[in-house]
Amino acid sequence: MVWDPKDPWGKKPDPLEDALKQAQSQLKDLFPPGGLKNLLPSGGVLNLAIAAVLLFLAWQAVFIVAPDEEGVVKRFGVPVRAVEPGPHFKIPIVETVLQPKVAKLYRVEVGFRTNQQGRQQMVPQEALMLTGDMNILAIEFIVQYKIKEAREFLFNVADIHETIGKAAEASMREVVGKSRIDEALTTGKAEIQQGTMTLLQTILDQYQSGVQIAAVQLQDVDPPEAVAAAFKDVTNAKEDREKLINQAQGYRNDIIPRAKGEAAELVNRARGFAQARVNRAQGETNRFLATLKEYNQAKDVISKRIYIETLEEILPNMEKIIIDGKGGERLLPYLPLDRHSKPTSMTGAKTVPQSEAEESRPDPSPTLKPRGSRS
Repeated sequence: MVWDPKDPWGKKPDPLEDALKQAQSQLKDLFPPGGLKNLLPSGGVLNLAIAAVLLFLAWQAVFIVAPDEEGVVKRFGVPVRAVEPGPHFKIPIVETVLQPKVAKLYRVEVGFRTNQQGRQQMVPQEALMLTGDMNILAIEFIVQYKIKEAREFLFNVADIHETIGKAAEASMREVVGKSRIDEALTTGKAEIQQGTMTLLQTILDQYQSGVQIAAVQLQDVDPPEAVAAAFKDVTNAKEDREKLINQAQGYRNDIIPRAKGEAAELVNRARGFAQARVNRAQGETNRFLATLKEYNQAKDVISKRIYIETLEEILPNMEKIIIDGKGGERLLPYLPLDRHSKPTSMTGAKTVPQSEAEESRPDPSPTLKPRGSRS
């Protein structure tokens, strides 16, 4: 059909419809005469093509983000939005989606590389570092990081893995350059790791890299091979020193509490003895005052009572000879000092042999003589 521009009622041809009709005619030529008519009704090929196109567009319009991913939608190569895990829609052909693993823990090796066999090989250009006291150390460590902002991670830095490695190396050099070699080899490793992690995170935030540093772990810290033996001797000596210090502190912690316990025991014992003496003195004082009160009321009775109590206290400890009856009036008392005297412990006392003592002993004649008898 040819359209006449002078005919206002004529129908203007549609280029898209003409193209589809031409394609339909070309498809019909590919099949035997009557083949498509037997399979489909009139216009069936066109409907099939349209349905296929629609299915393709619908399939391209839907995408699913996994739970450990974050979707970044690009429109003509420019990021326009970020989507959470789950099913989402996009404009087919016009928009594309990137889905990085935001929950994955990535690893960067600095100072060494691990080959396919799992063996580690040092990289001297990265590992050798200068400490604050002008000593060289070979430091190997790893950096673990996660994706914090997917859009920044994908588009702000060209090679994020290499960038993190270089920034980590620079951060470690700065921290080690402010530390002493003793700290790096022994007790200061935790501080070096923490300082490097903080400085590295600051640098990556300035780059807007969208990365969160999870950990910085020192794998190996050793002096260069040329002086490794000397450094090992120094390290062993320091370890021995720490061991001796710990032993001395342990001995001190054992002996001091024990001495304090013994001192406290002596003090408590002395206080108890003093309290007992005070209580006894107070009891004796109260007893004396009570006796004095009774004595003032009946002096004769109390005097006799005190006399009797004194004898009861003294006589049981003395040797006594009791003569019953009136025979005592006719006997002459005789005191055998050599028999009843107790050995003295006074300084300067002279010990007399037994033979001399027997010779000097008086005649053991009757110790009691009747009165009026002649010797």
